[in-house]
Amino acid sequence: MKESTVDNKEFTKLVFATNNKHKLEEIRNLALLHIQLLSLQDLGFTGDIPEEQDTLEGNASQKAWFIYDRYGINCFADDTGLEIDALHGEPGVFSARYAGENCSFEDNMKKVLLALEGVENRKARFRTVIALVEDAKLTTFQGEITGVITRTKQGLRGFGYDAVFLPDGFNRTFAEMDLSEKNRISHRAIAVQKLIDYLTIRYK
Repeated sequence: MKESTVDNKEFTKLVFATNNKHKLEEIRNLALLHIQLLSLQDLGFTGDIPEEQDTLEGNASQKAWFIYDRYGINCFADDTGLEIDALHGEPGVFSARYAGENCSFEDNMKKVLLALEGVENRKARFRTVIALVEDAKLTTFQGEITGVITRTKQGLRGFGYDAVFLPDGFNRTFAEMDLSEKNRISHRAIAVQKLIDYLTIRYK
């Protein structure tokens, strides 16, 4: 990657604090101008990042501060939840482990579909919160997309709940879309674009 200078600094480095390779792939497919995006692997970090809060905002902030405090490099982290109306906002902040610790994507989808058996109201939304810790200052960005939960799994792409989430205005689930199409409309893409807009203005 070509190096640049920003206010007499080296090319701006930014860590994405996630162990989720799918999230990292999605983010790296989005253009981060003037930013050298680093992974936890680039830092040599192989442990677990704590997620002990009861909100998406809390978890995202905790993860970003954890890596920033450890390495002193500006860092962002995200937390994403699927919020289903008929389940009073569940699985929400527990989306990744809805079916229990060490559960699979398949386990989580099965639990959601079972909980919604016979339920007509299948409205849901995906919400992503990104927490950026930059020079010891916290800034957050949010993205969300509404849709419905399908009655069966549809599609083989994506991860998480993608195969059971049909975004409003579309006739295909996230798992039936290729990555470029999903990145144009997804909750994470919306939040990341807000982050990019912020960084582009700040480091242009």
